[in-house]
Amino acid sequence: MNNNRSTENKIARRGAFTLLAAVALAAAFLSGYGTRFMQGRDQPGGFALLSQARGIVQENFYGEMPGDTQFEYGMIRGMLAALDDPYTTFSEPREAELDADRLSGSFGGIGARISKNEDGQFILTPLENHAAIRAGILAGDELLAIDGDQVSAERTLDEVVAQIRGEISARVTLTIRSDGAAPRDVTITRAQIELPSVSWRPLEQDATIGVLDIERFSDRTAGEAEAGIEALLEAGVTRLILDLRGNGGGLLQASVDVADLFLDGGMIVYQASQDEAEESFHAGSRGVAQHIPLAVLVDSGSASAAEIVAGALQERGRAALIGSKTFGKGSVQLIFSLADDSSLHVTNARWFTPDRRPLDREGLTPDIPVEPAAQVTENDPVLARAVAFLNERP
Repeated sequence: MNNNRSTENKIARRGAFTLLAAVALAAAFLSGYGTRFMQGRDQPGGFALLSQARGIVQENFYGEMPGDTQFEYGMIRGMLAALDDPYTTFSEPREAELDADRLSGSFGGIGARISKNEDGQFILTPLENHAAIRAGILAGDELLAIDGDQVSAERTLDEVVAQIRGEISARVTLTIRSDGAAPRDVTITRAQIELPSVSWRPLEQDATIGVLDIERFSDRTAGEAEAGIEALLEAGVTRLILDLRGNGGGLLQASVDVADLFLDGGMIVYQASQDEAEESFHAGSRGVAQHIPLAVLVDSGSASAAEIVAGALQERGRAALIGSKTFGKGSVQLIFSLADDSSLHVTNARWFTPDRRPLDREGLTPDIPVEPAAQVTENDPVLARAVAFLNERP
């Protein structure tokens, strides 16, 4: 897969407020997730005060009470707030499903982008060679209902995307309206939709320099990155820019495997938890890009797993970091699936660089600071500085 994109398109993409019904873009930084999804078990013990307070509220509150499920969700969020940890969080079932899709790198969908305009309308844009366009959905069609369930302006983009997605080979019926025409129903069979996390291209101004852009770290990222590097090398690239700007993280193992592509053995990251022995992650010795000259682009949106890769390459002397200071999220969240498919993300461990510097709340300071462009333009000063850096090397 060779996804050639201009710098302008790349920057514009980062600023766009659209999601694929085939894709969910994270609106906040992704946590560093453990690869296990665990079923929560019932725990003994009572909460007498909580039960008493709930009874008082139910008997005395003047107003509309939420349903039992929403009431329970609110109590869970209140419990987690007492921990004072922004990364120990609760996700309702549809949000949890989107998180799982994003980390797995694929899901059952229709192959269309969906956006919400200023009037609260949900607008569809079908993707080439996917089920939505084959079913007759047109660019600009307004989504009115999903399986008969009206799509109101009060609903969020994530809620609508999650409802369109579902089991592969299952059908979903969308009620749509094309350019003011009468509403019509379109039934689409969901297909497997892949979420590429990596794109690459040779620079237009210098084809010996390649750009490898990693948007997040999913199950598929290391394989995609390796394929991209090999394609760039075959195209004659001799120097490489790894772009981690705006990458909020993802899976620990994916970040370790990506760092391994650029290192000839040695330490990548330490992981320390309260109840277990310290764990260390090392590179092998067969990475496809061990010796190619390398620069890494970072910014305040580079977090978590992205900081693992950047920190390892910086401290091992493998690459210079260029851009602005990273976000500083160095904690690990385990994901526990609850009985109704909602989920708990619980901070379980912290990460440290090869020199044992903490990532959490510290971030990484670039070797070459460059302020990003204040607005979307064709010029990318951070990328330009990376090109100059590589040209300055012997």
